Amino acid sequence: MNSPITEERRKEYWRRTLRVTAILLSIWFVVTYVVIFYAVELNAITFLGFPFAFYMGAQGSLIIYVVLIVFYAWYMNRLDREFGVAEEG
Repeated sequence: MNSPITEERRKEYWRRTLRVTAILLSIWFVVTYVVIFYAVELNAITFLGFPFAFYMGAQGSLIIYVVLIVFYAWYMNRLDREFGVAEEG
C-alpha cells in the first residue's frame, strides 16, 4: 500500500496535469477551428494530392485527435506511476 501523497506532491501533480491538458487542448483548438477558419488560404497547399484544408477536414484532424488521446493516456499513466497514484492492475 502506498503512503499518502503530500500536499506539495499533490500540487505538483495537479500543475503538471493542467499543463499537459492545456497544451493538448490548444492543439485541439488549432486543428479544429484555426485550420477551418483559414481553409481558403490553406487550400493553396496540397497534401497527398488533396487541398490541405480538405484533407484536414476529411482525415487529418481525426488522425491528430487519436494521437492526442493516445499521448494523453500514456502521459497520465506515467505521471500516475511517478506520483504513486496509479490504479492497481
